[in-house]
Amino acid sequence: MTTATSPVLLADAFARHLAVPAPPPEDQPWAAHALTAGATGTALLHIERARTGHGAWQQAHAWIKTAVATDISAADTSGLYLGAPAVAFMLDCAVTPDSPRYQDALTAVDRHVTELAHRRADAAEARMRSGRPSRFHEYDIFFGLTGIGAYLLRRSPSGDAMARILAYLVRLTRPIRHGDHGVLPGWWVGHQPDLTLASVPGGHTNFGAAHGIAGPLLLLARALRQGVRVDGHEDAIDTILHWLDTWRQDGPAGPWWPEHLHLGELRAGRPAQRGPARPSWCYGTPGIARAGQLAALARRDPARQHLYETAMARCLTDPDQLSKIADTGLCHGWAGIYQTAWRAARDAGTPALDAALPGLADALTRHAHPGPDSGLLQGAAGTALALTTAAHGAAPTSGWDACLLID
Repeated sequence: MTTATSPVLLADAFARHLAVPAPPPEDQPWAAHALTAGATGTALLHIERARTGHGAWQQAHAWIKTAVATDISAADTSGLYLGAPAVAFMLDCAVTPDSPRYQDALTAVDRHVTELAHRRADAAEARMRSGRPSRFHEYDIFFGLTGIGAYLLRRSPSGDAMARILAYLVRLTRPIRHGDHGVLPGWWVGHQPDLTLASVPGGHTNFGAAHGIAGPLLLLARALRQGVRVDGHEDAIDTILHWLDTWRQDGPAGPWWPEHLHLGELRAGRPAQRGPARPSWCYGTPGIARAGQLAALARRDPARQHLYETAMARCLTDPDQLSKIADTGLCHGWAGIYQTAWRAARDAGTPALDAALPGLADALTRHAHPGPDSGLLQGAAGTALALTTAAHGAAPTSGWDACLLID
């Protein structure tokens, strides 16, 4: 696409590559509302560029208009990455004192998101009363209550819906008994680690930010740091931190955590995974360590903060782990690693993370290229947004990375 080698020029080139929105497939009109790969997610790039003066609002508006051109679902299957919450998040990123043109639309969608949050909380509470294990779609960042909470923490942090989500997450951290399997973590799920949600005997527990317990920890920690709390809030954070302490593995390249555990591994007290997987926001050490760092900051625990910052820094300077990275996307590629590390470095008490950023920026720049996916999570838009952070060394003006809960 380009011979440009600087993050600034590459970000500009990516924006040109994503200049013109295409309508969603006729048989998938909902695809425009997907933060992952739809117009809603790609609009965030042009919104950020317009807000910082590196792009035009006319271009951002073209993507926003495409994103809202079809009926927007607020059904119970929608979440931060699909449907009304995704559209609301996009519009919230676009509203500024100088550009309030989207405020009326945002207010209208807001009501549906709040109603959705209450319905989803009702369903989660009913599931808990039944004694059945949870599912990713109940609590995770992508489609669950954690993701909806990430949006509400921006828009209505003191509202009843936010309080209900936090209270749900507190309850999620309490142990449960499931059948003959004995005592299990409250976030234990009854399906496979993949996203097919197929049932598996005994189920499993997940550690990652995208679908595991690091996601609720991120929201609980960020809320507490903002002064938004519910009864049991601190205890819930401490329970998750204790779980991460228990399952931390110490290797030659520093601490790491398994991606997930099945029942046999839980009973044996050791994971089948023998070493760290690829570094990533979604499942790997960077996402988990950012959650732990933010939780340590919220709990004013400098020793634990140092542990998580060290874990991330050692992971991101280990050639063996870095060699496993196969793409540039936000989810599990260089863009997500860079954005997570940049955010962590801004809060860090030690210089190691800041020292790692130039090497990560260089790797992101060297590997960046437009693939077939133009979207936010695994495609060109997300890569361009991380390149923008690398280029300007400043926090996103729109706050777009709140959808990863790393801000």
